[in-house]
Amino acid sequence: MPYTPRGDMASFSKVLSKSKGIIAVAGAGLSAASGIPTFRGTGGLWRKYDAISLGTPEAFEENPSRVWQFYHYRREKALKCQPNAAHMALAAFSSKQIRDVVAPGSTFTLKTQNVDGLSRRALDSMPPSVLGVESDAEAKDEQPVMLEMHGRLFDVVCTSEKCSHREHDMKSPIAPALAGTEELVEAGAVEPNIPPSDLPRCSKCGSLARPGVVWFGEIPHYWDIIDELVDEADLCLVVGTSSTVYPAAGYAAKVQDNGGKVAVFNLDRSEGDEDADFLFLGPCEETLPEALGLSRQQ
Repeated sequence: MPYTPRGDMASFSKVLSKSKGIIAVAGAGLSAASGIPTFRGTGGLWRKYDAISLGTPEAFEENPSRVWQFYHYRREKALKCQPNAAHMALAAFSSKQIRDVVAPGSTFTLKTQNVDGLSRRALDSMPPSVLGVESDAEAKDEQPVMLEMHGRLFDVVCTSEKCSHREHDMKSPIAPALAGTEELVEAGAVEPNIPPSDLPRCSKCGSLARPGVVWFGEIPHYWDIIDELVDEADLCLVVGTSSTVYPAAGYAAKVQDNGGKVAVFNLDRSEGDEDADFLFLGPCEETLPEALGLSRQQ
């Protein structure tokens, strides 16, 4: 008889209470309820283009105007969105004070594949006293709370190898020439051809800047740190993505190989979910706060 992952909160709570090294791997489904497009399935097109094909160094080299318009659209979309209850649950769980109620003596790090900044905004909204910043100000070498492995939508990076300056830029629009192009989302829309001189430029050297995200074919950030944390983890939460889709698949498998447990929180069932120890289907903004014991602490 095939193994069926458990979906009962009580069993998960027992595992959570005994876990010491907890990691979460978040994907596009985490931000879906906030209104961030996932660019998967039927929502995979922007204008007439496959959104994934625009997220490459080659696409930027061939047509920086088009790629910047795509990322400008995503920036404007993200600015209008707010962190949802799942973002807030992960931010709250980052607090040792809160986490110790349900998982005493545990550590926690969120590894997010999302670039929208909503997890960071949720974390920044937490009172410093709750996150323990005041009491742990000296503990700079402790385990990181969050790793944005695919970069940030609101970072811009100089394309000059001699410079490579990176900065956080929340301006809207990030360049005047991009204003209004976010409205041109239909397949038949006439696409403006913005000259490179009018696209975002490096504030340090003046060279063309690119979005500060990790494109397909590039190495994710914090690779070595993440590998170490996965090796030490005894519980992996997979949120808004599948435990069989890379890189979450590799993390989940390694945690299980080391004797740990995997819990998947996703809207729909996907192939390979039977390998998880726990499977909670439904909106993760509803299932995650309950599973982490946060609804009981309110």
